[in-house]
Amino acid sequence: MANTPTHIKAWIYSEYGKTQDVLKFDTNVEIPEIKEDQVLIKVVAAALNPIDYKRNLGYLRSFGTPLPAVPGYDVAGVVVRIGSQVTKFKVGDEVYGDINEIAIQNVKIIGSLAEYTTAEEKLLAHKPNNLSFSEAASLPAAIITAYQGLETVQFSAGKSILVLGGAGGVGTLIIQLAKHVFGASKIAATASTAKLELLRELGADLPIDYTKEKFEELPEKFDVVYDTVGESERALKAIKEGGKVVTIVDHGNVSAIRFALTSDGAVLEKLQPYLESGKVKPILDPKSPFPFSQTVEAFSYLETNRAIGKVVIHPIP
Repeated sequence: MANTPTHIKAWIYSEYGKTQDVLKFDTNVEIPEIKEDQVLIKVVAAALNPIDYKRNLGYLRSFGTPLPAVPGYDVAGVVVRIGSQVTKFKVGDEVYGDINEIAIQNVKIIGSLAEYTTAEEKLLAHKPNNLSFSEAASLPAAIITAYQGLETVQFSAGKSILVLGGAGGVGTLIIQLAKHVFGASKIAATASTAKLELLRELGADLPIDYTKEKFEELPEKFDVVYDTVGESERALKAIKEGGKVVTIVDHGNVSAIRFALTSDGAVLEKLQPYLESGKVKPILDPKSPFPFSQTVEAFSYLETNRAIGKVVIHPIP
């Protein structure tokens, strides 16, 4: 633990409410202890996810997540200490991952919006050499969600897919994985007018302007619709007979498959060749990265639901 402080800087909340009201900068947070299967990470960059502000609002309080707490799931940084059972990493390794295996259970008290955080070895992977820390931090929760969601519906080569919310953090990666990893025969995706060119660049064959067209009224139907925006009812009208709708948004429709990720470093490792070759690219919002001091402003921007790709915090601190 040479040169590692006992207390660290972090963004922390002690009560539930709007991020803008409850998230405070604290320069005297106790550094987290590591368990035998964990590593201590010097955080270089972190990405924000909707689950972060939902947690701030108290959506997870029934799961017994204690306060005060530091938000943040996605991390990229450097290993500074390893637990006795850790074999995959050594001090000095550059790593990235989603530090919470299940998004709503046993959530870390000190998340990634801090100078240091902890994570189980199995949740992390070595950072691809060609990616910056900001780019790496943008990926874990979103790319694992994209990949595992496609696996859940047995997506495979030759199938067609419609991605709802194609320019968002998860959507930008669904398009790329569907094309380069799974071998989709046709990819359609929805976005607003200004973002259609991005959809084409990512690999969408049919960009759909949701401000001008209703995707469920198109003559073409799809093997899979991946819903990242909460339109499962309409999505069910856009699938072929025997097709499937998978969604990451809570809904009341039993016909759509509700999916939530399980963080897994093995998925990141499996996708590493696609990232290192540049076939699959991290997409950061043009406003990213936000400096650590502007974390609250970054949350406000994320909450507009207008971000392209991911909102990232860097450098920390």
